Amino acid sequence: MSAPHFAPLTLGTAALLTIAPLLWAGNAVVGRLAADWIPPMSFNFLRWLLAFAILLPLAAWVLRRHSGLWQHWRRFALLGLLAIAGYNSLQYLALHTSTPINVTLVAASMPVWMLLIGRLFFAAAITRQALVGAALSLLGVLVVLTHGEVQRIVQLQLVAGDAWMLLAACVWALYSWLLTRRDEPAPIRADWSAFLLAQIIFGLFWSAALTAGEWWLWPGATGTATPTIDWSWGLVAVLVFVAVGPGVIAYRFWGEGVQRAGPTVASFFSNLTPLLAALMSAALLGEPPQAFHAVAFALIVAGIVVSSLRR
Repeated sequence: MSAPHFAPLTLGTAALLTIAPLLWAGNAVVGRLAADWIPPMSFNFLRWLLAFAILLPLAAWVLRRHSGLWQHWRRFALLGLLAIAGYNSLQYLALHTSTPINVTLVAASMPVWMLLIGRLFFAAAITRQALVGAALSLLGVLVVLTHGEVQRIVQLQLVAGDAWMLLAACVWALYSWLLTRRDEPAPIRADWSAFLLAQIIFGLFWSAALTAGEWWLWPGATGTATPTIDWSWGLVAVLVFVAVGPGVIAYRFWGEGVQRAGPTVASFFSNLTPLLAALMSAALLGEPPQAFHAVAFALIVAGIVVSSLRR
């Protein structure tokens, strides 16, 4: 497979790749806020069910027999599994045992997985600047996992939330590279709402299966109580926000930015998410960043700067 080629980074593309992390930072914060109200798989399913309802009036034509959706169902089923069901469910699961700051900082390892997956499966070259930038980002993740204490490295133990988020980062890296393949029909590719709706349609099936397991299989297997949903106007507001902002708008901007600049460059912009999540957490959740978070932030910003030199 030949390596894909991407356009130079422009101000417009940079704006697209900045707005998405801003919204995803909000997703991490409100996801933590809703962790005590609703189980993670159910939260993810309801979020995308709302997003489906929002997009359906804009792109209902994609459900027609000859739209190209059903002829290419395998591609959209894979994209829906990775982006709609996989990544988001893993992130909400992580937020049940970790903080928004930690979750988004662990996700800062994404440039490493972008480089590896791009090299192994998409014939993408790894430049020296991208490699150094990825190393700085990974070092930032190590700082937050060890709380900035070197002696903790030999005693490092990931909490469940951190491990789930590492897996989510790998899933998102693969999804981002698949966006560059452009294998779907041209009419769907040209209409952003149809492209996202096509992923959500199949993603809802995957999410429904995970939700069913959460309610009927998990309690019996673990001996824990059956999950419950604590309905309130606060939960409704959170669901609407994550469906519209981090869901529809952020996915639209991220998909366009990846297709313009490429997954590797885009991945470094995603590292803005922990910076913004820290500010939001301090304001809304009473979880102010610690000194080791500041060191990790500095390393992540350094990774963005170094990686951008390749452009």
